[in-house]
Amino acid sequence: MPKTKIDLAKEYKSYYTAKTTPGIVEIEEGKFLSIEGKGAPGSDEFQARVSALYSLAYGIKMLMKKEGKDFTVAKLEGLWWVDSDKPWYEVPREEWGWKLLIRQPDFVTPEIVEKARKEVIKKKKIELVNEVRFEKMKEGKCVQILHIGPYSTEPESIAKMEKLMEEKNLIKNGLHHEIYLVMAYPRKVPDEKLKTILRQPVREKG
Repeated sequence: MPKTKIDLAKEYKSYYTAKTTPGIVEIEEGKFLSIEGKGAPGSDEFQARVSALYSLAYGIKMLMKKEGKDFTVAKLEGLWWVDSDKPWYEVPREEWGWKLLIRQPDFVTPEIVEKARKEVIKKKKIELVNEVRFEKMKEGKCVQILHIGPYSTEPESIAKMEKLMEEKNLIKNGLHHEIYLVMAYPRKVPDEKLKTILRQPVREKG
């Protein structure tokens, strides 16, 4: 009987689902590979760190496949911030800080990650893989929306999220979070077909 491949988008369906109108959700704890950096999305540093993250993610997948626990590598995600009081979209892209993430199945352990890390460095000689961390993240209560279209029009969707936050007496309680369901990198996808979940951890005022 063939082993089934786990699809994380189905396994954690509520995590990878959002509507085109803003809503309030409760996000569970998950395990993630992560790497931090600074600069414009698409810059050489950004591409190199995305590559290191995916190299380790696929290294873990290959190890697990040998153990009969195959899974699809999950979607790329990003936490974004700026060292400024201005909204991030008013700050030059070169000054953006980010943490890129790829969710892992619950059965992945620190030992598995380290074993895969050694193999990837040995075979692919990608030293940046040493900067990839394995961590848990739980955002709890969040406001989110599915943004369809170019990244440049995200402020329109964020404005809808902020309106809902105001109505419900909620304030930010964490970093701006994006999950790239259909992304522009590495294949060229028309702007109007991009799909991104925008998520903002929140808490009640006061």
